[in-house]
Amino acid sequence: MFSKACMYAIRAVVVIASSSKRGTYTPLSKITSLTGAPSAFMAKVLQQLVHAGVVTSVKGHGGGFGLDPKRAGSVKLGDVVRAIDGDALFSGCALGFPKCDAGRPCPIHDHVTRVRAEPDRILADVRIAQLGDELAQGTSFLRGKLK
Repeated sequence: MFSKACMYAIRAVVVIASSSKRGTYTPLSKITSLTGAPSAFMAKVLQQLVHAGVVTSVKGHGGGFGLDPKRAGSVKLGDVVRAIDGDALFSGCALGFPKCDAGRPCPIHDHVTRVRAEPDRILADVRIAQLGDELAQGTSFLRGKLK
C-alpha cells in the first residue's frame, strides 16, 4: 500500500512523537535502531519530512528530530503519507489513464473509488501523537523497545 520510504517515515514519526512528549529530540541513530531503516535512507526520508513541515530538526549536541509542540496534536498520518508518497494512492486513475473521472470512468473507476474511501478516512483521522503514545505505553511495537 505504501512505498518503503513511506513505511519508514511512518515508523520514524511514531518514534519521534513518543520522544517529543518528554521534550527531547530523537537522534537519527535511535530512529534507525528502532525502525530497522538504513541510516542514509532514513536521513533522506527525515529530510523530506522536515521540508514538508511534519517534523523539526536541531543540529548539534542534544539535537535530532522532534515534533513542534504547538503542532504535535494536529499532525495526522495522512500528513506523513502525503509528504513522502504524495496523493497518488488516493487520486488519479488506477489503470494509469490521464483522463479518468466520474464523467468518463475507466473500467475499474467506481470500484477503486469505493476502496480508496476507507484508507483516506483513516489517514485523515489518526493522529501521530496518539500512535506515539501507544508506542510509549507499550501497547504497540516497532522493531525495538523504547528507552
